[in-house]
Amino acid sequence: MSVATAIGYPSYLRLQESGALHDRVEAAQRLLAPCTLCPRRCRVDRIAGEMGYCRSGATARVASWNRHPWEEPPISGTRGSGTIFFSGCTGACIFCQNYPISQLGVGQAADASRLASMMLELQARGCHNLNLVTGTHFVPQVLAALEIAISQGFRLPLVYNTSGYESVETLRLLDGIVDVYLPDSKYADDEVARRLSGFRRYVHFNRLALLEMFRQVGADLVLDSDGLAVRGMIVRHLVLPDGLAGSAEVARWLAANLSPRIHVSIMGQYFPAHRAVGDPVLGRKITPEEYEAAVEAFIDAGLETGWRQEQDE
Repeated sequence: MSVATAIGYPSYLRLQESGALHDRVEAAQRLLAPCTLCPRRCRVDRIAGEMGYCRSGATARVASWNRHPWEEPPISGTRGSGTIFFSGCTGACIFCQNYPISQLGVGQAADASRLASMMLELQARGCHNLNLVTGTHFVPQVLAALEIAISQGFRLPLVYNTSGYESVETLRLLDGIVDVYLPDSKYADDEVARRLSGFRRYVHFNRLALLEMFRQVGADLVLDSDGLAVRGMIVRHLVLPDGLAGSAEVARWLAANLSPRIHVSIMGQYFPAHRAVGDPVLGRKITPEEYEAAVEAFIDAGLETGWRQEQDE
């Protein structure tokens, strides 16, 4: 694990000072009409109120914002990560544990000023960073809010917490703004991804996105003197029953195409929720043996840095 002290202040402040952040806000706004923010490229006019797959319009919707202590240790630290959970999603996982938020739109509208106040509130509460959870479809709104928050003293590192179903064009707008990428690599098979999560060509777009994130922040997770992440990426992988996530292939691709030094978080907390309840395959938790097999696959691929979870028998 690479350890370093954060140098200076977040890079987005330099973009603000140069005027480049405002240029990014305007460029992102143009992706809303027609909307091409994610790989679905629905091409609806969200500024005029039209909605595409994510069921989101021109104004962001927020399900919750709070201090979150249960992320990976370099993200949560001792005072928690300041999470903003956005409503809506670019996917529709049949096992989603948060489907009222992701698929039913539970949440409240938040314009740029309100989003900025949430950012500042989380900073005032002592959170180590700002954690944007499932914010892909609201990148323009987030950037507009960030510009306001910076003018009022916002200084936290930004964490971009995503399913990994991203457009490279959108990610490039975040270059120099996001400090830590926290993407999923959910699947190794496009048909499984489509059937279980509604993603179109997930593997293709996920791998392009991971390569772009890697280009921006590199392989080494940079930590400050308190052990908190200030730059880099952590790739998450949720182990599914019956090997449906393709863990071994995911691991091999990460090691070969990113780096064996990439930090990985192998998650074993799957349980049947939403439409997976009663499913002949997904209607059960994973077994300890399934989880251990996934961990061994990551180790065999040379990925030994990161986190695993204890499994109950």
